[in-house]
Formats: sequence, C-alpha cells, structure tokens
Amino acid sequence: MTVSRTYPHGVSCWVDTDQPDTAAARGFYGRLFGWTFTSVMAEDAPAQYFIAQLDGQDVAAIGSESGSPAWNTYFAVTDADESAAQVVAGGGTVVSPAEDAGPGGRTATCRDPHGAEFRLWQPYRRPGAQVVNAPGSWNFSDLRTTDRDAAAEFYSHVFGWRYLSFGAGFDGMISVPGYGDHLAATADPDIYVRQADAPAGFADVIGNMSVATGVESSHWQVTFSVMDRDDSVTLAESLGATLLEATEHNWAALASLRDPQGAQFVVSEFRQPA
Repeated sequence: MTVSRTYPHGVSCWVDTDQPDTAAARGFYGRLFGWTFTSVMAEDAPAQYFIAQLDGQDVAAIGSESGSPAWNTYFAVTDADESAAQVVAGGGTVVSPAEDAGPGGRTATCRDPHGAEFRLWQPYRRPGAQVVNAPGSWNFSDLRTTDRDAAAEFYSHVFGWRYLSFGAGFDGMISVPGYGDHLAATADPDIYVRQADAPAGFADVIGNMSVATGVESSHWQVTFSVMDRDDSVTLAESLGATLLEATEHNWAALASLRDPQGAQFVVSEFRQPA
C-alpha cells in the first residue's frame, strides 16, 4: 500500500514554475527529468496549469504566466489566511491574498522583508510532491538571503522554524521540529535507520539558509536531484538551457542552470564521500 506523502505546517511541500510558453517548458523539462504532464484546467481556461509526474506520482508543475519565468516554492500551512497575516506581522508582504486554487488547496503569494518570494499552501486534495529526492524530482529549496539573521527571525515567526549547524559546510540548516517523526510515521518509516550516523535533528531539516553574494538578490533556490550532474548539464544545454555555474560540495555535484525561457534552477548529483 502506497502512503501519501503529507507535509506538516512550515515544511516546503511543492514547487512550480511560471512560463510564458507552457508547451515549450513541458518539452524542456519532460526531456530533462523524464516528466509526463496532466492538465488540471479546462482547455479554454484563461490560465493553464500542468502537473508533472514521475511514474504517475506528482513531482512539480508548470503554469502559464506572462511575467518573468521563475521556480516557486510552497510551504505547507494549516491556515493560509492566518499564515498570510503572520507574514505581514513579521514585516513581510502579501503579494496575492489567500484564495482557493480549485479543489487542490488554498494559496497565497508572499515576500519576506528582503524580497524573497514564496507561497503558502493549505492543502485540500493535493498535499504536495509525492516523489522527492529521487533522480528527476525536487530535492530541496534553499534560501539565499541578504540578511540571514533577520530572515531567520522572520521565518521563525511565520513557520516556527529552528536553525541547526552541523559544521563542515552544513551551517544554517532549516529545521521543522518533529518533521523526522512525521516522516517515520508516514511515508518514510526507515528514515532513522538510514540516518543512524547523522547528527541529532538532521531528519527535521528541510533546507538551508545562506548569505547571497555579489549582486544576487534574496530568493528561494529550487534544486532537483539527478543521476549525473554532467550528463544533465549536457542534455539541458542541448535543449537550450544555459549553464551558470558548476560546483562541488560535500556529498554533491551541483550545477546552476537557466532554462530556455529564463527560470533558474539547480541540479544536484549525490556523491558518496570516499
């Protein structure tokens, strides 16, 4: 029996991208990650939204948007209206107030005090991504911010986050207390066995917060898991993407890419240290 992956309050749960040409975007990401797509909107609807799937399981989405293409990160909340009010109380901005997104859930678009945009998701029928961390699926979302201390205070106010440091490049880890226990009780019963050698609290981690550099503005960076970083870069470039940067870090080989319509994202290949 397959157990649906659910997300407690404050956990990143979904990603989608706004694209002017959804057909071209589906062609690009379908080839790159092996996604298939299902439309959840009527053909004559003014906006389109396509759920991307791997092996029949929801992993991400592509929506129609005439503005600047981007990847968006959603955070699960128990009450989108209340969380939007907490965003304002914490010094952030509600760009689009909470509204129902059909039968799937209720959403609001927000910005933190430093301009990083994110979205709230109160689930009805769609709890979020059903495949994560596998090649071709969403790996995690990290915050790149111009003021880490102020950002930490803001997101703690809105979502109740805590922050952990494990050293060796694992500073500024974003933690949702109890998330590991939730995973162990639902979709990932072996998580504590797999992470037996991990530091205490590691199973509660949902992402990382780091300082933006140079002219980089505050933003949420979306990363996808791939089997081979270099092969994925070669394929992405052949499909019209641009390589921005390739780096190696603890446990991973990364590449930052810009898709043919301008949305930036990262691919990550897990590499077991020697």
